[in-house]
Amino acid sequence: MSFLVRQISLTADGREIVRAATIAQAQLSLGRAAESDIHLPDLALESDHARIEQVDERTIRVRATGTLGFELEGRTVLRAEIDPAKGAELRFGGHRVTLSRGDDGATILSIRRVDAVSEASEEKEETKVFSLRGLLPGKRLTAWALALAILIGFLAIPIWSYAGRPADDTRNIYKMVGDKAWSSGPLSQAHHALEGRCETCHRKAFVSVRDSACQTCHRDAHDHAPAARIAMARAEGGLGDKLLAGVAAAFGKPPEGACVDCHREHEGAGPMQPTPQAFCTDCHGTLKDRLKDTKLGNAADFATSHPQFSALVQARPGQHPRFSRASLDSRPMDDSGLKFPHDIHLSARGGVAKMARTMKAQYGFGDALACKDCHKPTADGVRFLPVDMERDCQMCHSLAFETIGGTVRTLRHGQPDQVVADLRAYFRSTGPAQPAALGGTARRRPGDYAQGRLYHAYFGAAAARPSRADDAVRAVFSKGGACYDCHIVTPPGTNGNAGWRVLPVHQPMRYMMNGWFDHAAHRTEKCENCHAAPKSHDAKQLLLPGIDSCRTCHGGEKAKADVPSGCAMCHSYHAGDDAPWVPASRSIGKDAADRRKALTTSAYRVLLRGREPG
Repeated sequence: MSFLVRQISLTADGREIVRAATIAQAQLSLGRAAESDIHLPDLALESDHARIEQVDERTIRVRATGTLGFELEGRTVLRAEIDPAKGAELRFGGHRVTLSRGDDGATILSIRRVDAVSEASEEKEETKVFSLRGLLPGKRLTAWALALAILIGFLAIPIWSYAGRPADDTRNIYKMVGDKAWSSGPLSQAHHALEGRCETCHRKAFVSVRDSACQTCHRDAHDHAPAARIAMARAEGGLGDKLLAGVAAAFGKPPEGACVDCHREHEGAGPMQPTPQAFCTDCHGTLKDRLKDTKLGNAADFATSHPQFSALVQARPGQHPRFSRASLDSRPMDDSGLKFPHDIHLSARGGVAKMARTMKAQYGFGDALACKDCHKPTADGVRFLPVDMERDCQMCHSLAFETIGGTVRTLRHGQPDQVVADLRAYFRSTGPAQPAALGGTARRRPGDYAQGRLYHAYFGAAAARPSRADDAVRAVFSKGGACYDCHIVTPPGTNGNAGWRVLPVHQPMRYMMNGWFDHAAHRTEKCENCHAAPKSHDAKQLLLPGIDSCRTCHGGEKAKADVPSGCAMCHSYHAGDDAPWVPASRSIGKDAADRRKALTTSAYRVLLRGREPG
């Protein structure tokens, strides 16, 4: 047993659309519910309104499941038995259902909506009943009314409030009605004190913030490079870029290179957002194409297009040192004036490791020396202090030579003339015999003595000769002596020296002068992960990590790396007055000049003479 259900609907132009479906069931449900076998979306019907069932080949029974019933030949009934061969017409709300029999014997139910012009109107009828459309103005009128309200509330009223203020009323200069709606967000942490004081920066209505407003407070902010050179370095935009720039200028936006291009406010209440990488790469991505004389390489993205790091190294130590900037690809050597072997001091075996174990309780050493035992960070953890003899070395490399009443006298480190004078005075006071405390003929190595113990280095041979003071002085500055083993020593008569001289030691806290690196941010890493000190056998070896080492964690601004890194992470656009690489020709304040003077060394002075602008 089966039913052929034919749904007949009309289009807007009167065409019939017939949707037929064969349902092989002996009974069909009819109602407004979507799960009904015959779904009639009519509010005049119940969700489950009636059942249509085939009793036998000649009889179809139709019965209402509720009390509303249906119409048969103009009468409302709750139940009817119909012969499909004769046919019948039923009405359920606004739908007419015609029963008939097909040629194949199947019962045909033809369903037609009789009170609607089209199917679209059927859907609209139900929507209209359940909406407030008939009670509200039309969409067009509502849209115009809301647009007008916005213009009045958020444009006209603030403009009227701004224009109507008394010109001489300075107390109400920051009071405007409705201007908060114009703000795109709160000010950053740096400018939070200016919240609600818009005219501090926005000095003219509908005009972007000008550099002059920024420089009211930021007087020490310097140009990245001379303005003419920046203009040459900036890539020229296409026709579209020029068109957009013209439109922006017409609406009060300052030209390229303004402070607001980089420092964007109202982006959130936290720290100001870093400069987008594109701001830098507009020039530096193809810099050498426009500035043929530049010594800087093109840099577009740290992960894919960035030159190898360059370090400022000392190529010749002495009173008149020579410095040069060299790429780490060339494996440059930095002659600091020291003869310090890292591998010996970091070895887990030998005398140094043995000494570390014996002094573990006193100085907190491990089973061998580590980087932290000699290299002390600055207070902020960003860099490391230069190694200091008295603080970092003397615990092992004692310069003690005499004990007087329990007080240990030491040779004065860093003062060669004073060392000579102290030794001569010592031998003059001891007379022809050597004190028992200074006995011995061989110098002890670092593992055999510590701070506070006498330095038995030079006195055994000296005591047997009349000129023992001269011998002791010569021994201090010669091979095997306290100064010679660590420093470069020039004897009297060399290069016009009147006495023994020790070349100055150069221990810079920075090698890369145009980039910023923070050790504190990398405190979870081991020193050996970046610096190959345990394998370094030559004090001249520059133990700086190259760019490949940094790229293991850092990628470009949008790279899928552990630390996406834009240009602003390592580079500063403005060179401050206290930076040692700022040209001395700039006009700076006294405090900044004093800071720079304190930082400036011979290396930095050489850098200033050859600095690449920008």
